[in-house]
Amino acid sequence: MPGLITVIVILVMILVSAVRILKEYERGAIFRLGRLIGSRGPGLIVIIPIVDRMIKVSLRTIAMDVPPQDVITKDNVSVKVNAVVYFRVIDAGKAIVEVQDYLYATSQLAQTTLRSILGQFELDTLLSEREKVNENLQTILDKHTDPWGIKVSLVEVKHIDLPEEMKRVIGRQAEAERARRAKIIHAEGEFQASKQLAEAAARLGTEPTAIQLRFLQTLVEVAAENNSTLLFPVPIDLFEPFLRKTKGK
Repeated sequence: MPGLITVIVILVMILVSAVRILKEYERGAIFRLGRLIGSRGPGLIVIIPIVDRMIKVSLRTIAMDVPPQDVITKDNVSVKVNAVVYFRVIDAGKAIVEVQDYLYATSQLAQTTLRSILGQFELDTLLSEREKVNENLQTILDKHTDPWGIKVSLVEVKHIDLPEEMKRVIGRQAEAERARRAKIIHAEGEFQASKQLAEAAARLGTEPTAIQLRFLQTLVEVAAENNSTLLFPVPIDLFEPFLRKTKGK
């Protein structure tokens, strides 16, 4: 009787060790006598005890932070750049067999790629064309991690830390750019105003009476100011209509 109980206990232990339950986002790489026979899951998995060995791998997307890297840009500016890499395992067997530690390998590859790729761009490109830089990083990382069964879906450069002297230079450059734009806008305004004034002068030149009315309107505007003494020249042309009328009579 005790021997039967022992046998039953052993059978139960073997049965329990042969059953595995994998979650929806998990896959199991099955090794039989050291040889990879494939990946299984999710759900209930039955393996052969002692003969089979299963390693679970998560298929969820991993957000890996790349620590700040010292980068020398193409125009010889030293900056610190950090980024974040989003990737996931798409083949559990390759992730276990092809690389010893796929998380560590992906992290090291991301750091070296970040330094080498960003060094091919100028500082202005890094600051203004961030999307282009991210696409290049994602393409290269995905190409190198594909043999490991890993898909890199997105790479984002988070922060570019500039030296203080470079920040001052960029500030002066931005100020000079704003001054240049202000001068251009002012010149365009003067050009448009000159065109309008030329058209107005041509219109007034055809009507002498209009010139006189404009002169009188200007006097009214000047007289509205709180001045104690007001001196203004009176053009002789202002009296020409009256002189002509007198001569006619």
